[in-house]
Amino acid sequence: MTTEFTALTSPPRVYLLHGRDKRVGFGHPWAYSNEIRMDAAAKAIPPGALAQLVRVDGKFVATGTFNPKTLIAFRAFARDADTPIDRAFIAGRLRAALALRERLYAKPFYRLVHAEADGLPGLVVDRLGETCVLQVGTAGIETLTPEILAALDEVLGPRAVVLANESPLRALEGLETYARLASGELSEPVEVEENGLVFYADPLGGQKTGWFFDQRDNRVFVARLARDAGSVLDLYSYAGGFAVAAAAQGARRVLAVDSSASALDLARQAAAKNGVAERCEFRKQDSFDALEALAAGPERFDVVVADPPPFARSKKDVPTALKGYRKLARLAAGLVAPGGFLFIASCSHNVTAEAFGLEVAGGIARAGRSGRVIRAAGAGPDHPVHPLLPETAYLKSLTLQLD
Repeated sequence: MTTEFTALTSPPRVYLLHGRDKRVGFGHPWAYSNEIRMDAAAKAIPPGALAQLVRVDGKFVATGTFNPKTLIAFRAFARDADTPIDRAFIAGRLRAALALRERLYAKPFYRLVHAEADGLPGLVVDRLGETCVLQVGTAGIETLTPEILAALDEVLGPRAVVLANESPLRALEGLETYARLASGELSEPVEVEENGLVFYADPLGGQKTGWFFDQRDNRVFVARLARDAGSVLDLYSYAGGFAVAAAAQGARRVLAVDSSASALDLARQAAAKNGVAERCEFRKQDSFDALEALAAGPERFDVVVADPPPFARSKKDVPTALKGYRKLARLAAGLVAPGGFLFIASCSHNVTAEAFGLEVAGGIARAGRSGRVIRAAGAGPDHPVHPLLPETAYLKSLTLQLD
């Protein structure tokens, strides 16, 4: 669903219920449907339209986007009643986000916009050199997409822009899923430079935006542990980020496992580009199947990496996800050589860091192993966290040395 954006000089008002204004008034960027007076006027507002959120006495709280059909009904963009949410506003937010990234990174490979934390709720923009890849997560951002594209062209002038809108979560906003080229040309995988290496991303056919910048710093740390190691196992390898980085640091044998043949093709290209192809093996297989098959053999690995896709896409999935993380930790720990290292991650924002840590510890214990956590980390600084929205700190990882 795409709604043409129209600038509104006087957005409709939606009213908070009595006593339900403290949290959003304190600066939280969301107002839930059970905090808003869902009368006939509110329900008549088109999903994704701009609106003003006000208290019961009519006092202004924020301007943002409104969807009367979702649990998160209102997403705040501006706290000044006179601020229009238009192309100039979006360009200003993009310039602020760009200024931060340019202080963090010397080259244009990073997450440029991380939704609420960068003041553009529901929008993700990854910058892969001269290609920008957008993920539109809400009806409000879908409505604003023409203005976002124009602002992005004004601020960056990318050679190609991709709309990678394939997340199943879009259905909650009443949106269809699709991936398409919004502008420019894209006929082959895009080169991504990271930590002195070159990788390949497929923004149109790959997962999410085509590359996972969130693990950048973790890949550096794990590659350091793999320096001159005998062997490394990289599960859910995708385009080879951990695997190729480990080989580049001198690991003598790297086994990368993923269920996607196209992702492994990108990983092979990266291994060849970085001169480590002869030390990398790429295996198309389900990672749990690979773990069980490897457990039956004699080989053990100096470093094991387990970076799975989200196990819990909603809160109802959390109990099953926790069991999955425990099983993954148990099987992976069993393949770590004594004194070796296990890196394991969760990108499920519904799973807390505490719950994830407990399941990892339980899995390691069930494998009959002991050890110590040497690093707990999240995403890199190009994935900033909104101070009142812990959901933006979705990535959790633990690196352990096992006895």
